[in-house]
Amino acid sequence: MIGKGLKKILVLNGSPKCEASATLTVTKAFVEGIKEILECEIEYINISKLNIKPCLGCLSCWGRTAGECVIKDDDALMMKNKIDEADIVIESFPLYFFGMPGILKLFTDRMMPMMMTYRGHKPPLDGSSFHGVRNPKNGRKFIIISSCAYTQADIVYDSLIQQLNCICGANNYTAIFSPQLKTLLDLNNESKINRYLNKFKEAGKELAYNGCLKNETKELLKKPPFSDGAYEIFLDNFWKGQSGE
Repeated sequence: MIGKGLKKILVLNGSPKCEASATLTVTKAFVEGIKEILECEIEYINISKLNIKPCLGCLSCWGRTAGECVIKDDDALMMKNKIDEADIVIESFPLYFFGMPGILKLFTDRMMPMMMTYRGHKPPLDGSSFHGVRNPKNGRKFIIISSCAYTQADIVYDSLIQQLNCICGANNYTAIFSPQLKTLLDLNNESKINRYLNKFKEAGKELAYNGCLKNETKELLKKPPFSDGAYEIFLDNFWKGQSGE
């Protein structure tokens, strides 16, 4: 089980839709599972509501002001401190054009002061971060929960996974993917939705108990709720409606 005592859970909602995010629905179910096992203090933050300015690319945070950004008049430093203090950090976001939404990428860029300075070293082959974290916190869990409109989570997430592997290290985060989610929620079949969300709640309990998720659990979570044929019909009807046919 994740260590005893009150745990701080920080949920970073990277969807531009904020509270209306479909991904946030499964994320909340996952957090509910954690809450059943651990004593938690939970904070949800909508990234799109923050004042985050673009990275200047000046690299001062790797040199002259190592570990600190030169931009002081926005919310980036506050968020960096919140991440430093959290025991579990969950990023919740939809897949946008095979990557994270733009607002979340901007936020990610501004967290670069948390990473160690690049000094020409070769990419690590042991699953660790390309740079290394400047002030690591022992036992912190970093979890990605992302939904997409595709029929599978394989291939379409490859570019995002590669980016996360470089930033975090392949062994230092847990990725949970949820294909076809928006269609499932839009159909408003309460019993089917509840069964689907319960899988995420049980996964949250598993993480709280074991500190990680089994590969079998991650495979179960990314299993699409509809068959390929049924999903093609749903999408065909949706786009016909969009075009006014």
